[in-house]
Amino acid sequence: MKRQVDGVTCGGCALSAAGATAAPLLWLSMPRTQRHLGGGFENEGMDFTVLLTELPFVVLGGAFMPLLVFTLLVRWVDRRRG
Repeated sequence: MKRQVDGVTCGGCALSAAGATAAPLLWLSMPRTQRHLGGGFENEGMDFTVLLTELPFVVLGGAFMPLLVFTLLVRWVDRRRG
């Protein structure tokens, strides 16, 4: 039983790290974010405060959402086993 718990913990941490990496990359590829970071016409709408206001929430959401889904899935599977 101990090895299964360690495997589940390691899987949850790996998903959390992948989500925390993928979420900012996806956020940076959005047209709205690119416009705020200087991609607009003649720097129109440039607003670097999104790095302080949105980026931390994107990273936290990317880290915790896969972890939450993984936790719920593991509990559901354990409940079905008995």
